[in-house]
Amino acid sequence: MTKDFNGRVAIVTGAGAGLGRCHALALAQAGARVVINDIAGPDGTPGAAALSVVAEIEAMGGEAVAEPADVSNFAEVTAMVARVMARWGRIDILVNNAGILRDRSFAKMEMGDFATVLAVHLTGSANCCRAVWEIMREQGYGRIILTTSCSGLYGNFGQANYAAAKAGMIGLMTTLQQEGERYGIHVNALSPLAMTGMTDGLLAPEDAAQLTPEAVAPAVVFMASELAPKKTILGAGAGVFSVVHVVETEGVYLPPEARSPEDFHAAFERMSDMRTVRHLDTGFDQASKFTATANKMRHEFA
Repeated sequence: MTKDFNGRVAIVTGAGAGLGRCHALALAQAGARVVINDIAGPDGTPGAAALSVVAEIEAMGGEAVAEPADVSNFAEVTAMVARVMARWGRIDILVNNAGILRDRSFAKMEMGDFATVLAVHLTGSANCCRAVWEIMREQGYGRIILTTSCSGLYGNFGQANYAAAKAGMIGLMTTLQQEGERYGIHVNALSPLAMTGMTDGLLAPEDAAQLTPEAVAPAVVFMASELAPKKTILGAGAGVFSVVHVVETEGVYLPPEARSPEDFHAAFERMSDMRTVRHLDTGFDQASKFTATANKMRHEFA
């Protein structure tokens, strides 16, 4: 086990159960002090689930504290971060795990449920990132993990709200990595697959048995460590770990007189040629690629 977590402080949102609980336990086992963020109890204090995880960590000899902030409420998040700083004086790791489901086919989905899911997953993650951002910049060190999903990457029937929120994590990750690079902040995304309270009943029992939250947690420990990659989408499920790439084909230049739907259809196979794929680091790289290809091909058509 790497020792680089000694003295580190980690916040894990939605850590009262499921994936979040396993992330928190794994980080504590690695030596980090862990903030167990979960929904509040009826009186606004930490709920029973968060306190239970704290007790588990303390029983293994670790340090943990329960924090009940609603991640969709920026004021509550900033207050939580202030309390953590007063207690431990630093925040090194943020694992954005909190989430909810409001599944329904898009034709039947209430837009209030669409907004609520985005508020918890996407805005909630942005709230937490913003609340720790200056702390990590001043430290010259930070590890931020955003939670995306196969639904966000590939789509899933009945989850337009959830998929949109999870796809948004990719744009948030790539931009934060660019802005945090010079300050030693590594930002990555986890695409986990595990049977939890949010996914119960969606898979066959023999498959579900392999998809434990515990099998995902090592990916979080890696992305929270000093060895963490940057701007990486790491898939994890059943002890299998993969890297998801966003790539773009080289592209085909169409002269002004050849841009009808029929022209696109005729050129679409060449546009889709995976042998020409490239990794682009920023949105400006796409602009450079497009203009360079257009300039080259215009001369050939001239």
